[in-house]
Amino acid sequence: MTQAARTALIAALVLLSAACVSTTSNDQGAIQNDSKPDYAEAAKLNTQLGIDYARQNQDDLAMEKLQRALEQDSRLPAAHSTIAYLYAKRGEDELADKHYRRALELDPKDSSTKNNYGVFLCAHQRGAEADKLFQQAAADKQYRTPEVALTNAGVCLRKKPDLAGAERDFRAALQANPGFADALSQMAWLSYQQKDYLRARAFLQRYQQAGPPTAETLLIGALTEKALGDTVAARAYEQRLKKEFPESEESGNLPHASSP
Repeated sequence: MTQAARTALIAALVLLSAACVSTTSNDQGAIQNDSKPDYAEAAKLNTQLGIDYARQNQDDLAMEKLQRALEQDSRLPAAHSTIAYLYAKRGEDELADKHYRRALELDPKDSSTKNNYGVFLCAHQRGAEADKLFQQAAADKQYRTPEVALTNAGVCLRKKPDLAGAERDFRAALQANPGFADALSQMAWLSYQQKDYLRARAFLQRYQQAGPPTAETLLIGALTEKALGDTVAARAYEQRLKKEFPESEESGNLPHASSP
């Protein structure tokens, strides 16, 4: 099975807007106010540092800052949500689940956390719980990226498999953001699975206007064009896949690929 066939869920780190505070650092790196320690502000700043490090994939530094933040103030939802994301990356599932739940206890309206927790739950075969969170996030008028939650909901249903439900969610994602590349590539794969090759080609063409080529989308193109009988176009996709992603699983499996 190729990487594309396994499908990908999308998690996004929250962004904490830390309040400005006049600070100094002691020899141990602890952040404090000029007059006396202000642990609440220090916790916010350490949380922001943890998020920044996590965005840069410097997970050890991120974990250190977030653990310190929670020691300083255990009631920061963003610290719990981000450390949960890191624990999930490490495979420490019990801790990830614990911190996601605590983040939502502290801020039940945080749709970014709902999306990320849904990603975690879907990856652990808890699809019904995940779908509830994805749909809640997508319905939140204050959530800036409902297309992300809706695409995740579709991916989770596709894994079930519930292709009709997946298509409904992917189309809702595209209604929210017609140029959302992840939803377009998912619809291309879904259309190919349903043997609707012309529709797969159309969604792939839309994807090409929205995002850069990936091993997955080049494989979609190769398989779709083979199915449509356009061997020239199929070969062009195959050559690009082998040239641009020579180490990918898609490239290695391409000669034997007949379905996603």
